[in-house]
Amino acid sequence: MSKLGSNIPVHAENVTFTYSGNPALQNISFTIQEGEFIAILGPNGAGKSTLLKLIAGLIKPDRGVLSVFGMYPWRQKKDVLKLIGYLPQRENIALDLPLTVQQVLTIPLKSIGVRVEEERVEYLLRLVGMFEMRDKTFSELSGGQQQRVLLARTLINEPKLLLLDEPFNGVDIPSQEKIIGLLQELARRGITVIAVVHNVNPLLHEITRVMLLNKRLIAFGRAEEVFTEENILKAYGARIPVVICDEGFAHPLYGDHHG
Repeated sequence: MSKLGSNIPVHAENVTFTYSGNPALQNISFTIQEGEFIAILGPNGAGKSTLLKLIAGLIKPDRGVLSVFGMYPWRQKKDVLKLIGYLPQRENIALDLPLTVQQVLTIPLKSIGVRVEEERVEYLLRLVGMFEMRDKTFSELSGGQQQRVLLARTLINEPKLLLLDEPFNGVDIPSQEKIIGLLQELARRGITVIAVVHNVNPLLHEITRVMLLNKRLIAFGRAEEVFTEENILKAYGARIPVVICDEGFAHPLYGDHHG
């Protein structure tokens, strides 16, 4: 068990992971508290998706200590998976499923013998604004609608921690706004949300902190602390303008420098 105890959603100490000898993450250390809404940014190949997989227990750190609610996810995968909802990138999900919206939520759990209450399914589909489409075939839906259904599925087991990998890719603006509002509400209820994103600007007014990665932890804190010229140059290898909006938030103007 982690020395920080079971109330800390994620704690990492000098975590390193390599793919075939190539470093993906090096000596990463951080702590994420209950109810935080965290955005993870960095260039392609920075280790963002790798970090989510480590937290979910899908891969094992080469070195260092990583705990999730006081448990080691690789060793105690079954117990950790009861506490998390994990949404991988869209390109890693079969989107042409010959299933109804309702079945997308229920079949994964039913296949392992877990009973899903109809009331829970209805609640979640209403939560993401998709209840009226519950009998439509999943493949008929727009990208934004599909993503809202998949988000509902990550909530089916009432997780305490959400791991979302590029949840806004291929999502229209109305769906994006609805998802952001929902994630903010979940964080208010004490659910910890960690989202890997390309563009942090739509989230900036809602998130607690920003993590900037490029194989190493460049910075982790409030947006105005993270988005300095020095940190951006370390992460992206290029200067990216930052503007302060009327509400006082620091917005990086990415242009073609995607995270």
